[in-house]
Amino acid sequence: MKILIKNGRVIDPASGFDKVSDIAMAAGQIVSIGAAPAGFSPAKTIDATGCIVAPGLVDLAVRLREPGHEHERMLESEMAAAVAGGITSLVCAPDTEPVLDEPGLVEMLRFRAEKLHQARVFPLGALTRNLEGEILTEMVELTEAGCVGFSQAEIPLANTQVMLRALQYAATYGYTVWLRPQEQFLGRGVAASGALATRLGLSGVPVAAETIALHTIFELVRATGARVHLCRLSSAAGVDLLRAAKKQGLPVTADVSINSLHLTDNDIGYFDSRLRLNPPVRQQRDRDALREGLADGTIDALVSDHTPVNEDAKTLPFAEAEPGATGLELLLSMAVKWSDDSGVALSRALAVLTHEPAKVLGASLGTLQFSAGRLVEGGVADLCIFDAAAHWTVTDAALRSQGKHTPFSGYEVPARVRCTIAAGQVAYEGWAQA
Repeated sequence: MKILIKNGRVIDPASGFDKVSDIAMAAGQIVSIGAAPAGFSPAKTIDATGCIVAPGLVDLAVRLREPGHEHERMLESEMAAAVAGGITSLVCAPDTEPVLDEPGLVEMLRFRAEKLHQARVFPLGALTRNLEGEILTEMVELTEAGCVGFSQAEIPLANTQVMLRALQYAATYGYTVWLRPQEQFLGRGVAASGALATRLGLSGVPVAAETIALHTIFELVRATGARVHLCRLSSAAGVDLLRAAKKQGLPVTADVSINSLHLTDNDIGYFDSRLRLNPPVRQQRDRDALREGLADGTIDALVSDHTPVNEDAKTLPFAEAEPGATGLELLLSMAVKWSDDSGVALSRALAVLTHEPAKVLGASLGTLQFSAGRLVEGGVADLCIFDAAAHWTVTDAALRSQGKHTPFSGYEVPARVRCTIAAGQVAYEGWAQA
């Protein structure tokens, strides 16, 4: 399908391109940025006047709940939510039912996702069988099936001998290990340690739960040379350790969730289970350090940490409620809000959603490596068209995800996605929305 986007403000953070321009697409690729080629006859013309045209967003932390919830059609609803949020590529965690530790399961997930013709799904394989932390999975076979890295999801890998062997295995083949830094025993609480958790009588997760894990990971990275991506940093101390590790040249990257970027433990209020999150949101100094780290490049990517949780699992006492919140349709808005609140350039806010997370994926993207998260002539036609000035209110009705629980419910947020194009096909249109 030939598509012409006209009169939009085209921003490509990777190249620094930022001006009103046209983009022509054909056969799933960007044909031109600027004047369309002579004789180009589009089947569809999109007038993007007043809107921003950016690369399709890349989200590194999404739970699709499949395999395991096929009867609820979770894959269909969450993929629809992804493209409604401008996301054209997403990474999903292996903690499904069953766990993504067999090539056949990975292949089936990718096949089902591809049939929907929406966002691309890049699965993470389980680092250990059934995520039990004892026996390593067959990383080569899982990579051949389509895995872009290996993870323990939210389950800490307590056995450092297993972690060492996993990083040695990964380093041998150039794979990336994705770890959420959390010490197994200190990380068992339900809220960030501090005055508020004490006052509410909630079990706390100290900052040391993150920093102890980070020290361990960094030492093993030094020993093995393996690439590690740190998932969802939550503390100022963690940011400091990451900054030092990068200065030392360690091959590490990191992300932060929209929840930790905007919220603090005070937002828990009177046991609001929508704030039952993992990692827990911390104090204001931590939030400020995370914002600074994302702005200066210490933290590489902003993620939705999308975890759809049903009503029964959330409407429980705070400590018993299932952790997690919906985020796919909020990722762009919360990035723009961060830009507005902090005075960070919009190009940087878009960079942490596009080419920076694509760089984390690197060679695992295959032929997409040099165009995912970017606008490149001859590259893949993944685009997000949005109105940065249009505000909308986060409500259940406004969300396509089956997960309706979010700490941002009732917020008025900026940036309304008007159109998402994935592989040269229109995957979502929302022009009629106020």
